[in-house]
Amino acid sequence: MIVNFRTIEYLKSGNERQKLAFSEIKKHKVLEKLKKYNPILTGTIPIEIDVPESDLDIICECQNHSEFKAYLLDQFSQKKDFKVYSILQNEIESTIAEFKTDNFLFEIFGQNIPTERQHAYRHMIIERNILEEKGFEFKQKVKDLKSSGIKTEPAFAKLLGLEGNPYIELLKLEK
Repeated sequence: MIVNFRTIEYLKSGNERQKLAFSEIKKHKVLEKLKKYNPILTGTIPIEIDVPESDLDIICECQNHSEFKAYLLDQFSQKKDFKVYSILQNEIESTIAEFKTDNFLFEIFGQNIPTERQHAYRHMIIERNILEEKGFEFKQKVKDLKSSGIKTEPAFAKLLGLEGNPYIELLKLEK
């Protein structure tokens, strides 16, 4: 099935956790508030390989990190356990905000890269394609590895027999 990940409408007809994610994102107007940053929900919940502690990862395109950080502070600082910080990830400046709602930990991630070219989005699309190709049993093995504490990309790499940095090796599978 072709899913448009640019919106979250597909979550409405998904599993219970996806429906809850849809409701929570709407209730807190997260995508509405981030609209000018081209937000996309990425990670494990959209492709149904989440575990109970999985968060909602929303990637954004930000040209100016100081302005983005100030905007995140303005919009979300009243949320529980809010924090915002900047780091270098893969030598790329990245600004991250985290906060909790009743049902999820949100992580908002901004880079000066179009959202559909960011690694999180590309990994999700590659992983979704692999899951569609390999089927239910493979999906269950990924979830089992994740439940044992292994992160998503390393879990895929292990099951696929990929050597080296799993984050880089998965990108090599892009179609």
